[in-house]
Amino acid sequence: MSFDSLGLAAPLLKAIADAGYTTPTPIQAQAIPAVLNGGDLMAGAQTGTGKTAGFTLPLLHRLATGEKLLNKRGKIAIRALVLTPTRELAAQVEESVQTYGKYLPLKSMVMFGGVGMQPQINKLRDGVDILVATPGRLLDHAQQGTLDLSQVQILVLDEADRMLDMGFVHDIKKVLALLPAKKQSLLFSATFSDEIKNLADRLLNAPALIEVARRNQTNDAIAQKVHPVGRERKKELLAHLIKGGHGGEPWHQVLIFTRMKHGANRLTDYLNDQGISAMAIHGNKSQGARTKALADFKSGDLTCLVATDIAARGIDIDQLPHVVNFELPNVPEDYVHRIGRTGRAGAQGEAVSLVCVDENGFLRDIEKLIKREIPKEIVPGFAPDPNERAEPIVLGRTVLNPNGSRGRNPNPPAGANGRGGRGGHGGGGGRGGESRGGSRDGARPSGHAGKPGGAHTGVGGAKTAAKPHAQHAPRSASSQPSRGDGSAPRHNNGPRLTQPKR
Repeated sequence: MSFDSLGLAAPLLKAIADAGYTTPTPIQAQAIPAVLNGGDLMAGAQTGTGKTAGFTLPLLHRLATGEKLLNKRGKIAIRALVLTPTRELAAQVEESVQTYGKYLPLKSMVMFGGVGMQPQINKLRDGVDILVATPGRLLDHAQQGTLDLSQVQILVLDEADRMLDMGFVHDIKKVLALLPAKKQSLLFSATFSDEIKNLADRLLNAPALIEVARRNQTNDAIAQKVHPVGRERKKELLAHLIKGGHGGEPWHQVLIFTRMKHGANRLTDYLNDQGISAMAIHGNKSQGARTKALADFKSGDLTCLVATDIAARGIDIDQLPHVVNFELPNVPEDYVHRIGRTGRAGAQGEAVSLVCVDENGFLRDIEKLIKREIPKEIVPGFAPDPNERAEPIVLGRTVLNPNGSRGRNPNPPAGANGRGGRGGHGGGGGRGGESRGGSRDGARPSGHAGKPGGAHTGVGGAKTAAKPHAQHAPRSASSQPSRGDGSAPRHNNGPRLTQPKR
């Protein structure tokens, strides 16, 4: 199958050819005709499957062949709205719109928090056809009356599962209240949880259903490996591997995952001290710093990019050779998301996990999810101490115990806000705001299998006698969770947005 057979307009086919693509991916081959038909769509697709082009191409086609609309100012009206959970993903989507729409007379803009509002207001005043936005900043504009969504014809929720995990469900409902009842709605999600299905029931009308790349499916082009190591020697081992000390060539482009922001910062400092260029990317970084880090990493000027799960959404790099789990995620599905950033487009990739005794429960859960055992290899000189005992891992107010239960941190950081989420085997309450003015990195509820009261739900409130190790020290937190798009926190009892009168 070729793009020519999908019914896209000639200017789009020219832009696709300019970008060097000839054959659509499975999600594109299924989603593009479904969107062109004009109906609603519920699509299951992970990062790296080509889903962004799967909705931007038909969206551009429909707008280009449709009638231009004017707003009450006599300017171009917004006809398409794409909502994304993070700034990086919003920027990536709008970049795709620019790439594929370069031969079309359509205007687009991206909108997210962490930057000034006035330039965004100016662009809105000039009029745009396509708006790509994060929920928080979008509602900031709506509250100030600088935004008119009353003529939106197409709505896209990209990575809807992440938006719900980050606590955006109320914001999404507020955005829906600003949109016309009659519109085409497209929902893309890596997983189809009960929460996603509930959102789809509210949003979609008799949708077509597409699902590719199951959430527990890992790419065969990715060589997965676990290096058991003592918790105190992880940093040393990582530097050893990057420098080619394990019988290979030095690594030149490495995406490294930590659980929390302070861990990313400490690891970045260590790597730079070892002569390895590294930068951290997370919600506490300014937008300028995040953009520079990502650009330097993509260009190869930066060896290591250290990221948290939420901040890494939107990182899309062809032929990324190495992904390292410096700390295993406590949600096993996140492992699949992480390593899926290598081994793309037929290229080979390597996913390495540095696992200490504290994380053996996480590793078992990951292997159970992906239905395979990950090969273990002890690096000479870095064998873990067989007498090292597992210690609890502290995430804000939540303590993840080695026996799979969870409890409360008896000495939580001042102002920590660890609202309990889904309990699970090896996990516990989850959405905890951990930054001031940044994103809710780590906002996904800890645990994966059970819900409150389920078979494996941990007991909330149980205190542990074991003292958490310094490496797993509580993160700093604000009393008010900040938002994934850098916008200011908003109380649920704040101004209520209603359907605009038409």
